[in-house]
Amino acid sequence: MLMEEDVEERNCMFQESLALEATEKLFYDIIREKYLPPDDHQTAPFIEENSGNSDQNGSIDFSTYSRNATSDGNCVELGRNFDVGEYKSPHVAPQPTCQSSFSSSSSAKRVPNIFNDSPNNVVDKVKKKHADEYFRDGWRGKKKSHPWDLESKEERSSKQAAFYNGITVTSEMFDRVLLCGPEEDEDALRETWQNETTKTLQQDGQSKGSGKSHGRTKGGKKDLVDFRSLLTLCAQAVAADDRTSANKQLRQIRQHASSMGDGMQRLAHYFANSLEARLSGSGAQMYKAITTKPSAANVLKIYHLLIVVSPFVKVTNFFSNKSIAEVAEKSERLHVIDFGILYGFSWPSLIQRLSSRPGGPPKLRITGIDLPEPGFRPAERLEETGRRLADYAKCFNVPFEFNALAQKFETVQIEDLKLDNDEVLAVRSRYRFGNLPDETVVAESPRDSVLTLIRKMNPDIFILAIVNAACDTPFFMTRFREALFHYSALFDMLEENVPHNILERMLLEREVYGQEIMNIIACEGLERIERPETYKQWQVRNERIGFRQLPLDREVVEEAKEWVKSCLHKDFIIDEDGQWLRLGWKGRITHAMSSWKPAC
Repeated sequence: MLMEEDVEERNCMFQESLALEATEKLFYDIIREKYLPPDDHQTAPFIEENSGNSDQNGSIDFSTYSRNATSDGNCVELGRNFDVGEYKSPHVAPQPTCQSSFSSSSSAKRVPNIFNDSPNNVVDKVKKKHADEYFRDGWRGKKKSHPWDLESKEERSSKQAAFYNGITVTSEMFDRVLLCGPEEDEDALRETWQNETTKTLQQDGQSKGSGKSHGRTKGGKKDLVDFRSLLTLCAQAVAADDRTSANKQLRQIRQHASSMGDGMQRLAHYFANSLEARLSGSGAQMYKAITTKPSAANVLKIYHLLIVVSPFVKVTNFFSNKSIAEVAEKSERLHVIDFGILYGFSWPSLIQRLSSRPGGPPKLRITGIDLPEPGFRPAERLEETGRRLADYAKCFNVPFEFNALAQKFETVQIEDLKLDNDEVLAVRSRYRFGNLPDETVVAESPRDSVLTLIRKMNPDIFILAIVNAACDTPFFMTRFREALFHYSALFDMLEENVPHNILERMLLEREVYGQEIMNIIACEGLERIERPETYKQWQVRNERIGFRQLPLDREVVEEAKEWVKSCLHKDFIIDEDGQWLRLGWKGRITHAMSSWKPAC
């Protein structure tokens, strides 16, 4: 999953915990350095429990990673930019099912890869350049023994100066995410996890996708609980302000729900929390209290989890970068405007692709737009993103310029973008526009204002990826049922692809999905920032603003379909409806993407 009226009060993506936690962590590091030997491949043994607040948009952008997976006969190559590297799972099998393009010279099937066109020595050059450099959130710092270790940054109010602690994140971690690497760990991990989850489901005898689950064990017995019915009855009582019935239903749900149980038990846990907050009238306060953001290391883990087990990140990146590369195929200058760039994790793969273009790369200019950080340096994170991308562009010999705009999307003016008629212009938004307020909240809809601005830019291509859920309705019960079905699909997807004890799964459920559920269920008005619409609603909105939809690229669609069908769980959906490419799970469409252009 991003914007709200009092957005200045919320922390940005990598703002971290309070001073007490920072001091405590410093002592941990001193102890670690004294008693633990350096090990660049040591695994982080726990998920960091951050107490910092979320970023100003309340969401982690699950659209910034791409990779280049290859096949040895069953799995096809699509797009891969992640090496498990820093935290290899103990579940990884010794013999992977799919071989990397770096280690296998023969593949029964191979999809052309726009992310890995550069020679391997160029990638090695980048990695060597960054091998001994370490990034903080805003500037380079000193070396640390544990590259996976990330310290919290002091939480800053609008009256405080921006400053950083001495703990660093290595740029090697970024390279492992952003550049091409071996595929073996990912495919082995996926296969091992699926084998474990299949065995668990068979042992439990759970009815897949039914909305029912075994409750907590009592006296050796497990009761089959219909959580969907219980949650719906509880929501109806909450909507009617029937506190007696609502509390009765909540007690019954909590007897069996658990954040450590199976998929439906976990889903029921987070929905029960949200219904209780709405019933008490403290939804906004509860949302702010639980809205925390994981550290950069944990963000990488979340991305890695989603890339391994689902198509939602990888296919979206492939669709976006392939479309931009094709529209700029013969251009000498390319300008990309990214609404919600965060750390720009998807762009090094495009830079790598452009570097090997016949005739030489174009001059690339990226305008990164994202919400400002509180403090005296609101564009700090964006500027660091630009410096990091400039480093990659230099290594790949791609002429590069970066323009940082730290402001709300709806306040951007066309003059801020420094448009040039001689450039090919591409505009992108992935999973961020669903958090803009619409006409039901503000008379002059910021959602329409941003789309109107994009139409005035007259881009050669506008790429829109959205979360497909009708959770923008002002009617509570309609919104509740839609959210219940949407998140049931996501929790069920995790249940059948990731074992219960995987820490990254717990982190994703608690700090992403759990927070989104709380906001959708317990908050109203401007405090409700999670407002996804269906792709059909976006179709109507875009056409009303003055866009026409572009045909899907058949090569992109077929490559993506082949990869999903050959490498991922059989219950994932990838199909087309009109000119939308849709992704989902077990009949439920959860994400969609398409390309647009001004109609005139």
